[in-house]
Amino acid sequence: MTILWDFDPAAIETYRFALGGDALQLNSAPRVSRALEEDRDQSLVVIGPDIDLDSACDLAERERIDRPELGVILLRHRLDVTALAQALRSGVREVVQADDQTALADAVRRSVALTQQLSGHGTTVGGRDGKIITVFSAKGGVGKTTMSTNVAVYLASIGAKTLLVDLDLMFGDVAISLQLMPHSSVRDVVAMSGHLDDQGVQSVVTRHEESGLDVIAAPADPADADRVPSHVIIELLRVARGQYDYVIVDTPPSFTEHVLAAFDVSDLTVLIATLDIPAVKNLRIAINTLDTLGASKESRTIVLNRADAKVGLKPDDVEAALKAPISANVPNSLTVPASVNRGVAIVLDDPRNPVSLAIRELADHEIRRRFGEDLQNGAKRSFSLFGGKK
Repeated sequence: MTILWDFDPAAIETYRFALGGDALQLNSAPRVSRALEEDRDQSLVVIGPDIDLDSACDLAERERIDRPELGVILLRHRLDVTALAQALRSGVREVVQADDQTALADAVRRSVALTQQLSGHGTTVGGRDGKIITVFSAKGGVGKTTMSTNVAVYLASIGAKTLLVDLDLMFGDVAISLQLMPHSSVRDVVAMSGHLDDQGVQSVVTRHEESGLDVIAAPADPADADRVPSHVIIELLRVARGQYDYVIVDTPPSFTEHVLAAFDVSDLTVLIATLDIPAVKNLRIAINTLDTLGASKESRTIVLNRADAKVGLKPDDVEAALKAPISANVPNSLTVPASVNRGVAIVLDDPRNPVSLAIRELADHEIRRRFGEDLQNGAKRSFSLFGGKK
């Protein structure tokens, strides 16, 4: 059943086309909360356009902790970026224009289908319990995509079933960094929203043959970024988690709604820093933002890239500015941009390079060991220090 939270007594009739005939209208947050508590089978709450935004977000945030399968759709008279960002951060699945009945009906259909999947009543989405790792930096040019691609390639090459998702929907470089010619992209997932399954994910994947890594590329047209709703990203990552050991998410250097959605379902956030003041300042702001959003400090790790560059800053200075420890240091090397220009992953092309060793150390200790793999006797293969596979 759908709960409609709205002050207007006529609202139930206004939205009947989209909500169906069994919707229950309530006019206060306490009554909505009580109804949800009394009936655990409730699957959807639609919040009317005149409900205060903060009150709506408070309800969504409370409920997503206790019952993440519950869908919350927010109606607004006018859509704006600030309200959209606040709503999505709180756990609202979609924000819809109040006078667009067709859009509301579509949002309801997608939410119900996603709830069925999350509750285990929908299509089976694999038997794995994979980990989602989001790689983020608050400034461009710090090596984030190089880090994402090489970590993902390394994990795939040692036997872990790994997916790399390029979430920089406007200017993603994952495909070109690996010399891939993708036939599909994240944009193609939109058509499967609400009923995405294993087969759907595989239909948009491009294989990196050298490592066995699967990649979902960013759209070729930057305009397509606006055509990918954030709830589609959440659905994609949750379905992919059932198919893969690790899902690595590469991101743009900003808090887009898609990045916020990825943070919301991630098991680990890898934050990339470099030895320059703007990058450190932006990362400090990003960390403060994650704290404000309630993100777990234990589920993030900081990596210092080009850590030995002679630029007047030292790793200790970065730790002091960030007020957080650096977990891994990756050295500077001219080999890295050369490998990027050739479209090869340095961890495979030059496995004895200090950068390759540092990235493998990062993946082994900050990802594999964190999530319970036995690095000595585990089933997955590991590299020797001399570049071969054991």
